[in-house]
Amino acid sequence: MVEVLKEAILGSIKSVYSIAKIVIPLMVVMQLAKDYKVLDKISTGLDFIVKPFRMSKEATFPLLVGLIFGLSYGAGVILQSAKEGNLSKKDTTLIGVFLIACHAVIEDTLIFAAIGANGWLLLGSRTAMAILVTLVISRTMKDHKNELSKNPL
Repeated sequence: MVEVLKEAILGSIKSVYSIAKIVIPLMVVMQLAKDYKVLDKISTGLDFIVKPFRMSKEATFPLLVGLIFGLSYGAGVILQSAKEGNLSKKDTTLIGVFLIACHAVIEDTLIFAAIGANGWLLLGSRTAMAILVTLVISRTMKDHKNELSKNPL
């Protein structure tokens, strides 16, 4: 019983450490990018990604992080952006909706392709579903531009 508990605790600590190794540097890079206005340039340059969903340009970076790195790593960026008041409630909700269907696209596609799945079909269907669902929800949501999501939980 003690061995099982010890293994569970050590496994949990290793998992938290693995996530922290990525999330903490990502947060530091994000803060530096904000301080030097790099994030503004990226968000403005790529805002065409979020415009169809009626999201603000500030939603671009958190959405891309979740899309590429997945929910575990993207959550830190999304929560920090929301707590800082950079995202409206609508932005936060729509990022979540999109990422439910389509997150960690590179990693997941490679893993499933390695075991025989059609990677392009998987990537295309996940992306199409995320776009469709997010578009429908974005068109039916009330606009909360003045309501910032300072407490996303």
